[in-house]
Formats: sequence, structure tokens, C-alpha cells
Amino acid sequence: MRQSGGISLGFVSDQRVRQLERKLRTKEERIVVLETENSLLHLKLAECQGLIGRSTDEASQLYFVSEKQQNLHKSLPSLVIQELHATIQGLKQDLKNLHSFALERSRDFQHQYKNHLYQVLTAVQKIQLQNEAMQTFQTKAFDLEQSLQEVTERYEKEKRKRRVLHNSLIELRGNIRVHCRIRPLLLFDATPGHSVSHNRHKKLSEKVAYAADDETVLVKCSRPGHASINKLFQFERVYSATESQDAVFADVAPLLTSLLDGYNVCIMAYGQTGSGKTHTMFGPLSGDNFIFSTEDGPELGIIPRATEEVFRLISEKPPGSLWVEVSVVEVYNNEIFDLLAKDSYGTVFGIKREVVTTKEGKSDVPFLTYETVENAAEFLQLVNKGLQLRVKHPTLVHAHSSRSHLIVTLTIAMTVLGDSIGTLWADEESSQKLSKVLSCTFPQQLREDKTTFSSRASSPAHSEPTEKPKHIKTKLQLVDLAGSECVGMSGVTGAALRETSFINRSLSALSDVLGAISEQRSHIPYRNSKLTHLLQDSIGGDAKLLVMLCVSPCQKYLAESLQSLGFGTRARQVQRGQVKKRNPLVSSKSK
Repeated sequence: MRQSGGISLGFVSDQRVRQLERKLRTKEERIVVLETENSLLHLKLAECQGLIGRSTDEASQLYFVSEKQQNLHKSLPSLVIQELHATIQGLKQDLKNLHSFALERSRDFQHQYKNHLYQVLTAVQKIQLQNEAMQTFQTKAFDLEQSLQEVTERYEKEKRKRRVLHNSLIELRGNIRVHCRIRPLLLFDATPGHSVSHNRHKKLSEKVAYAADDETVLVKCSRPGHASINKLFQFERVYSATESQDAVFADVAPLLTSLLDGYNVCIMAYGQTGSGKTHTMFGPLSGDNFIFSTEDGPELGIIPRATEEVFRLISEKPPGSLWVEVSVVEVYNNEIFDLLAKDSYGTVFGIKREVVTTKEGKSDVPFLTYETVENAAEFLQLVNKGLQLRVKHPTLVHAHSSRSHLIVTLTIAMTVLGDSIGTLWADEESSQKLSKVLSCTFPQQLREDKTTFSSRASSPAHSEPTEKPKHIKTKLQLVDLAGSECVGMSGVTGAALRETSFINRSLSALSDVLGAISEQRSHIPYRNSKLTHLLQDSIGGDAKLLVMLCVSPCQKYLAESLQSLGFGTRARQVQRGQVKKRNPLVSSKSK
């Protein structure tokens, strides 16, 4: 501020000096003009005096005139010069005063200039020091970022190793893998009920379930008049509300390779009504149809993605060495219905079936419809037809609430040589050998009689007796369970109330089975429900089972969320022993 004030005063002084100098020059020019006029008058006077001798009259006249002019000329320049002289003296005095003032202002300006220059130099030095410090901090920050990145990469690497080892331990123990997905807040979460006040509903719609990290669920439990309690639940994987369908399937995909390695695989979605099970398993819903188009690729669920992945893996194997079948059933009111069965006119409708236990102790559904498919599109088309028959009923919690448990089974039948499935595709030579054996066998023949296989080799190199072919079936079960629900919250009555009762009883039976297995009881109550009887091979048998818990984050669903998380915790404690590969079944009719 002082610098700008000093510069402004000096500028005004310079302007005033220039103005006075201009006035001085103007006056001096005026003096020069007047002196020139005076000289001209003297010249005219001399001319007049030279003409006096011409005539007396003219001389007298001229004398009179010249006398008059002379007096006039003598008096006029004298007055003007005096005025000009006085003006010039005044201007000189003003100029002298201004010069003194300008010198004083200049000295003051120089003094202020030096002060401000010193301040600027000091500020520049400080800025340079700060820049050097900033560069030092930036260097340190860059080094810290590099170190953090290295540590993060090491952490992620170690975490992946730990997860692989953990999964291996789970597989050796036969434990059930449990993943948990917390859905985002939805529109119906913010819609108050008829008997709920706005403030009360606002509290009920608050978010209380969070993904603390990718393996931990944090639930804030609070009651009126009591302190809030945080409960933690540990699972193999936890998905936050912002994680996509891609992230969910990325952890599911490794299980699918086990199908072609001879393992059964089951993926089960569990949770309350409206918690996102069907969206996780299928994807977007349009009316009563599920959309399986490539345009909705990012939103596709586990079932369409798993189907695409299975057929991709199959395409890498020798052609004609295996085929795929699909069945779709629902468990509704503790009854099993075949959703791919057709009447005599070819119309698809649900037919009641029964589940039995075979001599080998496996569960089976006689006369269940199996459709052979060649690609993922055919598979999904059949699944969509079955979904048209699935029972749905709107409730206060969910407008498209599923009232039945849906089980989609993809069966892979393969023919192998050797004592175990591990010899299949072991190397290029064995692959070529299998291709030659299967070259004379048609897939249709294999479908018509899956217990008969003829080994035909026309090459001289294979004229000696070949190994007996064996038939192996592995299955992928994709289960979308009906949601558990509170009758008071869902507001169901009549037939829907009866459906809810059967749903809750079947889910309770499922929980009882898991508890019995984890406690290693001598009797496992599989037959207490058609659902547990149907899933017996997956829950306590030889399948790699993944339970996908779906949880709502709202306060008003806190009790149901805790029940689901408790179910997942019990499922993690189940130890079934090491899950084994499917043993090759030698056909008795093979030659």
C-alpha cells in the first residue's frame, strides 16, 4: 500500500511540473511574438520619419500621426512587457517551488522505493525457501507414494496368496464358501408404510449394514434407550453396495473350472425378500421376463455369466467328448415342480415330481425333464421358459417377490478313458487318442444311450485293445432361494400367508441341516423339507458349495439381516471332509 501511494504522489508531482513547464513555454513564445511586433513598429516609425520631408502638410499630418502612433507604440509595449515580466517572474517562482516540491517528492519516492524493494526481495527469498521446502516435501511425498504403492502391491499379493491358501483349506476341510453382498438403498426403502410416521420411517430407512472391508460386514445395532453395538461378521468375500455384477462373478468363475475337473458345484443365493438374490443370480428384470441380451452385459447375473463361461470352457475341449443338459425345478409349498415338462401338445407347464434317495445315498428326481442344449443361448432360453411358470406374488416389501425356491441344474456328461478323469486331456497325445476313439461315435447316439460306448479305432497304431470308456456326470446347481420374511412387515394374507409359512419352514430346515452337519450329529434331517432333500448332495455331499448371502442395509430390516448373517456364519462352520472328484462309472455294456 505504501509503494502504490508513493508512486501515485510522484506521478502527480511530475504531471504538475510538466504542466507548469508548458505554461512557461507558452508565455515565452508570447513574449517573442510581442517583441517581434515591437520591432515591426519601430521599423514603421523609422519609415514615417523618413517621409517627413515630402511636404509640410503631409509632414505635419504625418508628424501628428506619427506622434500619436509613437506615443501609442511607446505606451503599449511598455505595459505589455511589464505585465509579461511580472507573469514570467511569477511563473519562474512557481517553477522554482514546483522543482523544490518535485525534488522532495523524488527523495521520498526513492526512500519508499528502497523500502518496498527490500520487502519484495525478502518476500522472494521466503518464496524461494518455501519452494525448496515444497520440492523437498513433494520428493518425500513421491517417495512415500511409491513406498505405499509397493506396500499395497505386496499386500494385495499376500492377500491373494492368503485367499488361495484359505480356499485350499476350505476345500480340504470341505467347508462351505460364504460370500456376502450388501445391496444399495432402493426406492421402496424410502417409501413409508401406512401406519409409520415420517420421522419413524426416516429412522427405519437409515443404513446400518456396511462392508467394513472385503471380508468383514459391520452392522450397527441400536435400540431405544440402549447404547449402539457394532457387530462384525467374517466371510470369504464381502461386496459393498457399489461393487458391480462383474466383481461378484469374478469370484465365482474359478469354481466353474471344477466342473470339467470332475467336481459338482452349487451356487446358492440366500437372504430375505427384496435383498437382491434374484438380481444377483439373474440380472435385470423386465416384467416377468429376465433380460439376457448382450446390451445388458454389465448387469447380467451369475446364471447367464456362468453359462457363457461353462460353454467357453467346453469349447476348448475335444469336440464330441461331452454334452450338456439342463433341468429347471421349483419347490413351492414343499412340493417339487418340473418347470420344463410338456404336455402332449408340447406346451410347457409345471408337473409335480418327487425326490427320492438312491441306493448310493444320493438324491434324485425320477422322470425329471432334461433338455439337451448346444450353447448358452439355448440354455438361457429354456431357463426363461421355466421362469414364466415360477410363482410370484407382490408384497409390501417387494413387488415381484418369488414365492418358491428355484433350482437350475446344468449337467455335463463326458466320456473318458482311463481310471480317472485326470487322464482326460492330460496331454496332446491323450487328446488325439480320445478324438480318434470318438470319431466314429455320434453325439446323438450318446444321448440316446449314455450307458453304452463303443471304442472304434481304425488306425494300425491302435489295433491293440483299448481302455474301456467311462461315463462321468458333473452338475452345476444354481439356486435362487425364496426370501425369508416377517409376516407383519410383508403384509401377506390368505394364500400368500400359507406360502410364507412354507418358505420360512423350508429355510429353517436348511438351517437345521447346516447346524446338524457342523455339530457332526449322527442324523442329518435332510427329509424334513423337500428343499433340503433335493439339495442333499450339495449341502452335505460331494459338491463345492458357495452361499451368496444377500443383505439389505436398512434399519427396518435389521432383524432379517442379522438372521441371514447368522445363517452364513453357521454355514462357514460346516466341515464335510475333502470334496472329491466324481468317480468314473464303467459301463457294464462296454466291450
